[in-house]
Amino acid sequence: MALPRPVGRSVVAAVALAFAITGGAVVVGGADGPGRSPSSSVAVAPGALRGADLDRGVEALQAHLRDQPRDFGAWATLGTAYVEQARTRGDPSRYREAARALDRSLEIRPRNDAGLAGRAALAAARHDFAGALRYAQAALGVNPRSEGALASRIDALVELGRYGAAARAADEADARRPGVPVFTRYAYVRELRGDVAGARRALSLALGSGAGAGSGGGDVAYVATALGQLAWRQGQYAEALKQCGKALRADASYLPALECRARAWAGQGDTERAIRGLREVVARAPLPGPLVALGELYEARGGPGDAAKARQQYGLVSAWVSLARANGVNADLDAAVALTDHGTRAERRAALRAARAEWGRRHTVHTADALAWALHVDGRSEEALPYARRSTATGFREASFMHHRGVIEGATGHASAARRWKSAALDLNPGFSPTAAARAPRETGEGS
Repeated sequence: MALPRPVGRSVVAAVALAFAITGGAVVVGGADGPGRSPSSSVAVAPGALRGADLDRGVEALQAHLRDQPRDFGAWATLGTAYVEQARTRGDPSRYREAARALDRSLEIRPRNDAGLAGRAALAAARHDFAGALRYAQAALGVNPRSEGALASRIDALVELGRYGAAARAADEADARRPGVPVFTRYAYVRELRGDVAGARRALSLALGSGAGAGSGGGDVAYVATALGQLAWRQGQYAEALKQCGKALRADASYLPALECRARAWAGQGDTERAIRGLREVVARAPLPGPLVALGELYEARGGPGDAAKARQQYGLVSAWVSLARANGVNADLDAAVALTDHGTRAERRAALRAARAEWGRRHTVHTADALAWALHVDGRSEEALPYARRSTATGFREASFMHHRGVIEGATGHASAARRWKSAALDLNPGFSPTAAARAPRETGEGS
């Protein structure tokens, strides 16, 4: 695996603020024609803009496009920026704006790799992973070294459950375009196959060179947070806090780092600090993951009014799912994961339908777990068992999957397996869920 290369920080004109998010060099003045190099081209680090910098970049691009409305490269960059805003802030309405900007880029220049790669990123963000793969392949047909397309191809293959192909795509991307976007995906492919040490090495290399030598805060925040999340999943809360602290020193507003830090505090038993941290996160990005985590912390605390506060968070999940679907996002997996445990009776049944639909589209460890748990909660544990076993088959070390499998093994009469999987979940990450962990006795066959 190649070392990530240090990335230049040149800035050309105000529009350069936005170019980092596209994953490589972006050409402004793209209407100059194929094969030409406009004077306003710029190469900066992928992922370097977060928070307020992203907003300033979007504003700069909008101003630039008012003056040069036929700059297909800038339209592609703007579309990708909108995808990033929607993804990080829980605002699916931005996806419509992203689609319009990318359509404009491809209308001006139908075969431009930035526009096609942006389309791949948008499709992936909307959970249309088959579409993301098609657009990524099309972009690579134009430019085999398109960093955004190489990254989106890995994402799509992972989310389609094609893990072997994803590993090969990660190797190919590393050979063609080593850097932070590829390294973080390479690490996740490793982790999905049970190689936690390999994932950690890849991320550490990215942080130590590609995100550490001359790059901006966005890259450092991104990679350090990935290391923090990896540590949290292994129950290494002190290490998670160390990495999240590094991320937040680079970018104090980076929401994934704030969420990871709050989860690590919860794992250490610092419930009050964790609640404060997650409240800050959901106030800015009301996404299902942090909403459920905050609701469960309220439930676990059990103080006056906490049950109502928990219900409020779970209710917001349903609102987000409706908004996401209205803006073209396939939210079936999000709905299934969040509402199986915390929805109304009608919502739990809808979650089962959503999980079945998602399994019909893609066979991943995440969809297997979601369907297994939804079936179990609906009283169909025998039907759930093969999916629960499939969710743990790759070696991916996820405590919630292990816990679900243990409960389902117990419900179907497999006492020894139930004890083993419940213990494995608690041994790995005892704070994986404030409520589920409290209900996860090591004895076989007891409640869920």
